Amino acid sequence: MTLNLKIEHPPITLREMALTNLRNAIITGYFPAGKRLVERVLCEELGVSRTVVREAIRYLEAEGLVETLPNKGPIVSVLNWHVAQQIYDIRLLLEQSAVVDCTKKLDEQGSQKLQSHLQKLHDAFEDGKMQDLLSVSRDLYRFIFEIANHDIAWEVVERLNGRISRLRAMTINSPHRAVSGYERICTIVEAILIKDADAAKAAVAAHLHEASTIAKQILEKQTQEQ
Repeated sequence: MTLNLKIEHPPITLREMALTNLRNAIITGYFPAGKRLVERVLCEELGVSRTVVREAIRYLEAEGLVETLPNKGPIVSVLNWHVAQQIYDIRLLLEQSAVVDCTKKLDEQGSQKLQSHLQKLHDAFEDGKMQDLLSVSRDLYRFIFEIANHDIAWEVVERLNGRISRLRAMTINSPHRAVSGYERICTIVEAILIKDADAAKAAVAAHLHEASTIAKQILEKQTQEQ
């Protein structure tokens, strides 16, 4: 007789839930840039202890979403164009490389899964829930990097994911887009599916160029208003 003791789906801890909720609150703009993160208030809003709040803040500090100022304490990091431009430059290099290798290694099963990810993204855009949209977008990109076998590159992306998601939330539904965010990503995926590496690479460049242009306008305007 054999007994499988492996826990397939480990339970989410209170700290992880608090971290996720606080991260989403920052990414979606519920807590805007520069806002003080007062422990007592966060404890009440999240329903957790100060120890849990402090741990969550430390994680978010490492992700670049929170910074601690002398005599002021933790605040939501101010995202400026200087930082955003570097993130877009890194994304361009890593994502173009990933889509090229993804087109080479994608098999029939992978194609079906990629189309499933794209359908989930379509549904998320239709629902209009930003948290779901960001989560599904991340899953789609992770799958592309996984098929490309770019695991180290994805580790880099993950370290930046908080700020990437913050920029994505800022730009993805902008009325200034010539082409919707979903259509841009759809073009990337369709190029991968037909194994056209050059078209996929060009689609990534077009997507990030438009997103970065919008982000620059928004962030520079915010800087001028401060």
